[in-house]
Amino acid sequence: MNHQQGAATLLVSGLLVLGVVLSLLVVDVARVTAARASLSAAADAAALAAAPATFADFGAGRDPHRAAIEMAAANGTRLVDCLCTVDRSWAARTVQVVVAREVDLTLLGSRHLEAVAAAEFRPVDLVKRR
Repeated sequence: MNHQQGAATLLVSGLLVLGVVLSLLVVDVARVTAARASLSAAADAAALAAAPATFADFGAGRDPHRAAIEMAAANGTRLVDCLCTVDRSWAARTVQVVVAREVDLTLLGSRHLEAVAAAEFRPVDLVKRR
């Protein structure tokens, strides 16, 4: 075996390793992108579940924080924060939730991702207009 064949073998091996690393990096980026989309949907669902429960009459005594926790869990996330206090008035209110999930990545290790969503509830819309 001459010197040029050894160099070519080394170059090809290096390119193969680089190809594998780049492929794994692409997979990690795809996982993060999919997790962010899923987190966003889970945050939206949790906010929408909590919003009507903030209105005492409509929520029928349901705790908005509990509604957000349950919806987040149903979507594979955990609730980090919920600005969703019960309001007995007929005023419009907005709830805001933060949900999180850990994502295990091949090259980048475990990453903590969060998403924030808000939902508005207007109790006056419950009253039929004539």
